[in-house]
Amino acid sequence: MRFDFLALAALASASTLTPPVLPLIVRNPYLSTWLGNARSAPWEDWPMFYTGAHVGFSVMASVPSAGKVYPLLGRPQDSIAHSHRSYNVSYPDYLGAVFDASTTNLTYLIPGSSGDQSVRLTLSFLSPITPSSTLRQSIPASYLTVITEGCFDVDVYSDVNGEWVSGNRANDIKWELHNPKPKVKGDSGPAIKTWKVTRSTEQILTEFGDRSEWGTLHFSAPSDVHHESGTSGLIRQYFAEKGSLKNQVDSAFRGIMQDEPVFAFAKSFKLSGKTKGGCTKKEDSVVFTFALVQDPVVQFASARGLTFMKPFWASYFESPEELISYHYQDFETAAYLARNYSDSLARDAYESGSQDYQDIAALSARQVLGATQFSGTPDNPIIFLKEISSNGNFQTVDVIFPAFPFFLYTNPRWLAYLLEPLLEHQLSGQYPNDYSMHDLGYHFPNATGHGDGNDEYMPVEECGNMLIMGLALANSLKYDTEPAFVSAAALDCAKPIAAASKWLQVVDKHGIDVGREVGVTTGPKAAEKWLSRSYKLWKQWTGYLVAESLIPHNQLCTDDFAGWLANQTNLALKGIIGIKAMSEIADIVGEKKDAQEYKDIAKSYIDKWQEYGISRDQTHAKLAYTWYGSWTTIYNLYADSLLCFHVPDKAAADTTGQKGTNWFGQKPIGDKSDEGIFVPDKVYQMQSDWYHAVLQRYGLPLDSRHLYTKSDWEFFAAAVASKKTRTEMLGVIATWVNETIITDRPLTDLYDTEGTGGFPGPDFFARPVVGGHFAFLALERACGGKAVESLRFLDEKPPAEINVEQALLEDSLHGKKMMGGSNWDNDL
Repeated sequence: MRFDFLALAALASASTLTPPVLPLIVRNPYLSTWLGNARSAPWEDWPMFYTGAHVGFSVMASVPSAGKVYPLLGRPQDSIAHSHRSYNVSYPDYLGAVFDASTTNLTYLIPGSSGDQSVRLTLSFLSPITPSSTLRQSIPASYLTVITEGCFDVDVYSDVNGEWVSGNRANDIKWELHNPKPKVKGDSGPAIKTWKVTRSTEQILTEFGDRSEWGTLHFSAPSDVHHESGTSGLIRQYFAEKGSLKNQVDSAFRGIMQDEPVFAFAKSFKLSGKTKGGCTKKEDSVVFTFALVQDPVVQFASARGLTFMKPFWASYFESPEELISYHYQDFETAAYLARNYSDSLARDAYESGSQDYQDIAALSARQVLGATQFSGTPDNPIIFLKEISSNGNFQTVDVIFPAFPFFLYTNPRWLAYLLEPLLEHQLSGQYPNDYSMHDLGYHFPNATGHGDGNDEYMPVEECGNMLIMGLALANSLKYDTEPAFVSAAALDCAKPIAAASKWLQVVDKHGIDVGREVGVTTGPKAAEKWLSRSYKLWKQWTGYLVAESLIPHNQLCTDDFAGWLANQTNLALKGIIGIKAMSEIADIVGEKKDAQEYKDIAKSYIDKWQEYGISRDQTHAKLAYTWYGSWTTIYNLYADSLLCFHVPDKAAADTTGQKGTNWFGQKPIGDKSDEGIFVPDKVYQMQSDWYHAVLQRYGLPLDSRHLYTKSDWEFFAAAVASKKTRTEMLGVIATWVNETIITDRPLTDLYDTEGTGGFPGPDFFARPVVGGHFAFLALERACGGKAVESLRFLDEKPPAEINVEQALLEDSLHGKKMMGGSNWDNDL
């Protein structure tokens, strides 16, 4: 079966949002190329790394019959004469960009010599998300397919420079053209040739401007296209004049911007027909691939000591060349699996929210995985994560936490692989504190730990995060919540992987996960096994929360940019839910005494929390217990629902029932809706109504101190609000995505809800925390569908009308009376 490239060009056609930046080639923290002026023509600026630094990457088209050269991507036109005896530089009609979870398409119309003729040309960038194949997801490579349809000939040129392998333009690079003859052993696919570019002297595990200073770029194309390396201006000028390249390799290694060396391919599309008096359209395409191969990928203070960690794909392929060849030939299967996920996500998100939610989820997906590096072995996979843009920490717990709804929705096992290095390191005794560590290292890619215990101080935050994520994962294993796309098979045309025969207990011969990874299967026994191994840590962290979470002392929460604060209402809720989570963890592993003890403590704490943290008029949660006249978004309420704590006892008892069961039948007369639930309905209703009342032009502010917000927490809050409030929130967030012009970086999670909607400082961008945008999608799967069902009461009446100013004033006056008449702290 011939692959339908026109279908690839059309697959992302449903997106309607127009964000300022779009992903092009995004696989990990170092292979991360974006279209930085996505609302303008792509030839108006160079593509960029996520920091905003330019990336040398250009695409041009030439129409010999018309004597025209058209820049398509980047600014190659700056290197050539605009008017020449052989051609003139012109500009195509740009039809715009569309995207889905894995693909971004840029489409152009190139006019011909006749006014009624044109070639439709699409640059289709595919960074495939493949939940059923951890191997494919681990491959640090992406595809660019150039798709043409028309009735006259067109030549297409693309080049890259040394900025792909170093953040320092002063560094020297070296290169070669790998054009194997014969092909790689056992290779039955199309012949390819590859530009290999690397620093002349690599600096292993170091960065410059967040770019890696080690690794090799592999830029590949079919062997029958033309190639050339050399000075950028000379090569681009030659293509502009001739429509081809010389098949030559410049042997003078030099600096990245010293007579800027570029590495180019050119493909001729013969679309013209021989029919007279008409235009017979033809179609043709070419696939290029871009890979950044690094070995090691990180260093990690594992249980056996500081270890250079190999890439995950190295268990399957003996050499980078074998990997590149396989990846190129796997295009059809990778595209199929990616589309399967993208279509499922689009359908789920649309049904859960709106077209806007569909687009926001799609826009967020590649950004989440763009912060990851896959390592370990097939029987013990590990995912490492960089805290992109904020400070570069390694495996930050409170960055994984906002991202974890994406992993619960996409592939819960990937969440286990993210938590694994944190658990292994702390179980080995390398971290001295009795609370959970904040991160595995000050800066990615070096997970050297914090043997002095002097990591960023967020003890209640991180203990709560780990316990909540631990139980969420256990529940996903226990109730087998994996969606159909996690089981998607490879196409019949997929090439078998020889080395897969060594790992048939975990993958099939085509690299598709078979669901039997050691320690991470599904079912109650799997949940028990996974939790038992780290029970010591779960219990240790819970002990800290019992002592410290009800009335948190002065400390940071995940929103550390907001500063230190004591008695934080939202932070206390997270800690208390963490204790409740531990009661469930203990129950799953058979520690019944612990389960009852932590259940009783959590129950007493949540009652006191309502007394301390909610305003006297019961209209809102305060920012801090003693900060009267304040309010906060209590996004940690989401965990109560996600972990099934808001499901009534009878429904909770049915969680192992079959899909499609009517969990909520008729209730007995006099039945109390709050029976068996943890946080009462009234708290959900109160906060949902408050969010409706305080919503701003571009979103829901984080709290009463500022008008800035965090988009991840907005989606956490929206997931447990009424449908009306959630729809309002989605609408204003989508308006912000469409209108903001200040945030000229990959999607930010921290922005102003008024004014221009820009960065409030600090500037966050490209962070994986946008996985929080999947909060409602993850919630829909939780508890066999009962988590969402148990919140239907929120839709029974419209939001209450609240006079926000009056409510805050009254609470402030009450506070003054309270603080003047007694010692509040002693009253606790």
